[in-house]
Amino acid sequence: MQNYDSTNTESLTNAVGQSVNKTNFKADLKALLKTGIIQSNVMTALAGFLVALYQKQLQLSDYWSELILMIIGSALVIAGGSVLNNYYDRDIDPVMIRTQKRPTVTGTISLSVILWLGIILSILGTVFLFVISWQAGLIGFIGWFAYVVLYTMWSKRRYTLNTAVGSLSGAVPPLIGWAAVDPDLSIMAFALFGLVFVWQTPHFLALAIKKKEEYQAANIPMLPVVYGFDVTKRQIIFYIICLFPIPFFLYELGLIFFLIANGLNIGWLALSLKGIKKQDTLKWANKVFVYSLFYLMIMFISMIIITLPSII
Repeated sequence: MQNYDSTNTESLTNAVGQSVNKTNFKADLKALLKTGIIQSNVMTALAGFLVALYQKQLQLSDYWSELILMIIGSALVIAGGSVLNNYYDRDIDPVMIRTQKRPTVTGTISLSVILWLGIILSILGTVFLFVISWQAGLIGFIGWFAYVVLYTMWSKRRYTLNTAVGSLSGAVPPLIGWAAVDPDLSIMAFALFGLVFVWQTPHFLALAIKKKEEYQAANIPMLPVVYGFDVTKRQIIFYIICLFPIPFFLYELGLIFFLIANGLNIGWLALSLKGIKKQDTLKWANKVFVYSLFYLMIMFISMIIITLPSII
């Protein structure tokens, strides 16, 4: 009986250990690839694709191959850029609480593997996009270059404009989606680009207020670190106001979308104005940040829902 129990105990321990290792590996991979960023960017790319079909009065059934290539290519390019961002930031990530569990910090995945993974994913994603059209491939590469080189390697640790530079890469996915359907980008395509580009600044500045001490410890010159909360609040309000003209360029999506978009803009502005004299700045910043997440999700899901009936 003793040998039988010992064997069972050892087997159970090994099984638990293997399960924990698998769980940890999944968590490491999720942190490395930044799956949340991939999902949100693929959503905006999909919206760009569907809105292009809607404007051109085309049918989705004729563009299934382009859709699949676009989703895979966009996801891989974004994943590759995220992995390379983690690799480059491995020296400052241990300082920031929200990045301390990345495998580049914990060492659970070797740095050489991480580097090659980022390179391979980036190349594969770009190739997938070039298969669709050279315009889609070029736009995807520009987005990757803006994130990895212009943001991660150049501006992030030097200038407060790093937020605007990073916003360039985040605004590219709708253009990728559009170019997969229509290489000749229309005004609506650039309106989608502008929407995401402008949205990102108040989104990230609200996060920067929340994480000011972490950014300060890592010597990253985010606006709240360099110029304080008051200047950052005014910048948030300014960029939210800049969103107001964009729904007019997307009026082809119909009155319902126009009202939704303007309602979201008005709600975000009203919320942000409350923070001008509010004492609990961190609580206010958290509300602005959470609202920004719902803003983007509702805006682009609305586009998808509105365009689908006309293209299927």
